[in-house]
Amino acid sequence: MDGVIVDSEPRHAQAFLEIFHEMGCADTHGIDFDDYYGRSDRALWEDFIARHKPTQAIEELVQWKQGRLIDLLVKDEPIFAELPGLLKKLAMRYRLAVASGSAHVVIDQVLAMQQLRRFFPVVVSSQDVTRGKPAPDIFLRAAELMGVPPSSCWVIEDAETGVQGALAAGMRVIAITNTLPAERLADATFVVGTYAEIETLLLPNER
Repeated sequence: MDGVIVDSEPRHAQAFLEIFHEMGCADTHGIDFDDYYGRSDRALWEDFIARHKPTQAIEELVQWKQGRLIDLLVKDEPIFAELPGLLKKLAMRYRLAVASGSAHVVIDQVLAMQQLRRFFPVVVSSQDVTRGKPAPDIFLRAAELMGVPPSSCWVIEDAETGVQGALAAGMRVIAITNTLPAERLADATFVVGTYAEIETLLLPNER
């Protein structure tokens, strides 16, 4: 979802940076956000806690950041412009699922935008599995809920951890360069720069 459906990666960073500033760690947080693309907020907070020993518990920090992110997403509604049109076409041929490192409360807010929820019969969050990306668990759970074998699935990703997890699940991966350059995504089955290229790959006879 993040970086594929919604241009949220800069807003994730903004939400964290605002909170780091309010915690007095604006210049000392030591977090490289590139390392956490595709991973859950909890993974970042665990590393932050190990480094800074804040007074807040991890659940409080997770909720704080989620609330800040939702505020930014609701304000901007940054759905990628070509995405809704592509979903309408894909949904006529494929069963679609969201498999996201975000929490359900964030996913629900995003899928409420432009009525995107109607395209996804299956939604899986990092909250639903034991291990987040790059483990394959979230993708395997999505395939299970859709009732299809992993080998029949295509995954669209923007992050290295997602590419790794999808490949580990035995799925094919289209990586789109919304967030990272092509060389960082080179392990994917295909690397593309536009949604039109995704349409060509998945709906080859309809363009």
